[in-house]
Amino acid sequence: MENPGLYVHIPFCRTRCGYCDFYSTTQTGLIPGYVEAVEREMGLYRDAFGAFDTIYFGGGTPSLLRPGQIEHLLARIRKTFVILPGSEITCEVNPADLNREDLKHLRGLGINRLTIGVQSFNDDELILLGRRHTRIQALTAFQDACAAGFDNIGLDLIYCLPGQSFSLWEASLRQAIDLNPSHLSCYELELKDHTPLGKRLAQGEIVRPGEETQREFFLRTSEILEAAGFIHYEVSNFARGMNSASRHNQKYWDHTEYLGLGPSAHSFKADRRWWNHAGLEDYLKDLREGCKPVSGAETLDQEALYSEALLLGFRTRKGIDLEEIRRRFGRDLLLEHAEVLEGFRREGLVTVAGGVVRPTREGLAVADGLARL
Repeated sequence: MENPGLYVHIPFCRTRCGYCDFYSTTQTGLIPGYVEAVEREMGLYRDAFGAFDTIYFGGGTPSLLRPGQIEHLLARIRKTFVILPGSEITCEVNPADLNREDLKHLRGLGINRLTIGVQSFNDDELILLGRRHTRIQALTAFQDACAAGFDNIGLDLIYCLPGQSFSLWEASLRQAIDLNPSHLSCYELELKDHTPLGKRLAQGEIVRPGEETQREFFLRTSEILEAAGFIHYEVSNFARGMNSASRHNQKYWDHTEYLGLGPSAHSFKADRRWWNHAGLEDYLKDLREGCKPVSGAETLDQEALYSEALLLGFRTRKGIDLEEIRRRFGRDLLLEHAEVLEGFRREGLVTVAGGVVRPTREGLAVADGLARL
């Protein structure tokens, strides 16, 4: 049984990005009270999980917390839960927030992995996205992180922006490669109707690339990064080696247990998934009353877990272990779906070898479709 992971959502941002659909608030004056609330939430789960071997501070913008506040949270985490030696501890940071001394402080706390929210190395694209940093700030943040002692640094990038040519995207990609990070996450821009950019899209003010162009962006991105020595280990994620792949995020894809703290955070244990209020007011209210701030839950039956195992497996280059599927669900994937899988294989979407069904690069481009066997 794999060790569980711990996620801590920091829901604060100085400004809202035009594309963001995650829960966040710009009420940064609430941060001190929020830190206290998260500590209370920890206590409610003190004995619910085994020893953790990953911690992930996500957001929002975790780097809006002062290093002393993160230090306080980490100290309480270590006091409340069992955190194994050698655990991966990740913090997402915004290039505009931290200086070299802050980064040294974070490194000294035992945080050993950074994810820097660059999104683009093009200033015009950063303005379009509503980011509050510049290309120069992104480059400086990476250099400062290296100087502070971080040797496991990931960069987040977004492609298929309105009006973006592939040459513009490739310029950001090449800049990222030149920095030599250990990890890259490359996300295709998705716009929800209620976001500022989503509203502009609905009104015809901006236009997104078409489906075939999106596919071409995906395939060429994968080709360029793999040629540069990265492993395309999940639809949106690339690592210099599997030792640099996000240990925490792989738990989500492997059905490993995880605990999420903070508003909108999700948790998973055995066959049960639950999620917190997606709003700070309700979250804080429940914790003041000594209640878990849970707004909903579901119990997954074997069929639902099986469907998710296929969906998640087809999104990773690790693929689907046929023996593991038989052991967990009593299902023979090859026997049940022989004709469909053979069709996928002929189309170059999967390989079947060594008892594992793996998506190819072309298969990763249509991963969700593969899961609908």
